[in-house]
Amino acid sequence: MSGHSKWKNIAAKKGKVDAARGNIFTKLGRELYVAVKAGGPDPAGNSKLRDVIAKCKSNNMPNDNIDRSIKKASGEGSNIQYEEITYEGYGPNGVAVIVEAMTDNRNRTAADVRHTFDKFGGNLGTTGCVSFLFERKGVILIEKEATTMTEDDLMLVAIDAGADDFENDEEFYKITTSVQNFSTVRETLEKSNVIMASAELDMIPNTTVELDEEAGRKLELLLEKLDESDDVSEIYHNAL
Repeated sequence: MSGHSKWKNIAAKKGKVDAARGNIFTKLGRELYVAVKAGGPDPAGNSKLRDVIAKCKSNNMPNDNIDRSIKKASGEGSNIQYEEITYEGYGPNGVAVIVEAMTDNRNRTAADVRHTFDKFGGNLGTTGCVSFLFERKGVILIEKEATTMTEDDLMLVAIDAGADDFENDEEFYKITTSVQNFSTVRETLEKSNVIMASAELDMIPNTTVELDEEAGRKLELLLEKLDESDDVSEIYHNAL
């Protein structure tokens, strides 16, 4: 469940990642594939690939898996064509939902996404119907227990590298960046030997919808079923 403003849900997301590791690796493999096709197999000259590799490592994807996916994407015999597609719609109580997918069959994926929305109390909308409610940002999470740097020193490194905001929670430091500065901030933190719990581009909601317990359960089912699809790479929503 991406796009949530509460860090406890981000932590819960990390736990679900561990529970569905095989599914996550399949999706990350596709992201690596698309990044290599777009900019080549050398991370030094492909910033998108560097960002995806960092995302893979934050999700504990083994280096062998990463290298194998990159080699597969750059091989002459590789003819699979994935395309990136974004779907927008509404969940229970009008919650805005954005689904990002990578697929080799857009008809199959569109049918699956529409069926899931219909089955679990949502409605698939048209392009642009909810995306205006979100802003794409880079989000980096650092567990306090995983860093020896003080809060002031870490904040100084992040802000000097171009971060927009630095927040402090009980368990995490949260660094927010523009899309343009995300790679620079992340790489600066890496060079400072900062271990990141996650580092990826996110869709941050500008407005939120508060749900009661029943609507929250319905939304959870919708998001879980969407996430079970290998084609779906990210899901964002604006529910509290």
